[in-house]
Amino acid sequence: MKIHKEGYNSIATATLAAAVLLIGTNYFFPVQTIFHYLGYIALLVCWIIVVRFFRMPFRELIEDSDIALCPADGTVVAIEEVFVDEFFNDKRLQVSVFMSPNNVHVNRYPVSGKIVYTNYWPGSFLVAWHPKSSTENERNTVVVEHNRYGPIMIRQIAGALARRIVCYSKTNERILQGKELGFIKFGSRVDLYLPLNSKVTVSLEQKVKGGITPIAILGEGKR
Repeated sequence: MKIHKEGYNSIATATLAAAVLLIGTNYFFPVQTIFHYLGYIALLVCWIIVVRFFRMPFRELIEDSDIALCPADGTVVAIEEVFVDEFFNDKRLQVSVFMSPNNVHVNRYPVSGKIVYTNYWPGSFLVAWHPKSSTENERNTVVVEHNRYGPIMIRQIAGALARRIVCYSKTNERILQGKELGFIKFGSRVDLYLPLNSKVTVSLEQKVKGGITPIAILGEGKR
């Protein structure tokens, strides 16, 4: 387990804030009381929460070109056929994963291929499980061209708490399945848009892991 690079500044800020509070409290109120100890415990818990949020556990990633892997840790909150007017302008099979603040927040590529489209949209900050969050919230879209099954879209969506989407994707770059796509800070969701002939292998409310859990078998569903 290691700390993700996106967490360095946040952890440093949390550490500095805790130190200032600790030193300031003991300077102005030097006599130790039960409230001091409760405050120390609260500061430690808050610091651990921040550090834990940016954890990056080791994942043994195994490539499979016929499988779309889960792009994020979390809970499956939507499986439905939808019309996508960005890039595709046709129907796709949407699978959405909600990430709570307790989940690992590294986002990963579900398939290998070439990045053919990236786009950032500013927007609202509805709760991430809201149905309209996919189209109204701040979001970042990446489309990967699979060499056998065509374009597959990944959409990072900000939530009520998440206020920063980080995406490492660059157009025309070739990427590998399971590798890092980006990071969303403090809870949100990731939508995956698959060809209609994909066979979804997860169910609603299922707990999933990014780069580990198969989301769908490509080319094996409705034709």
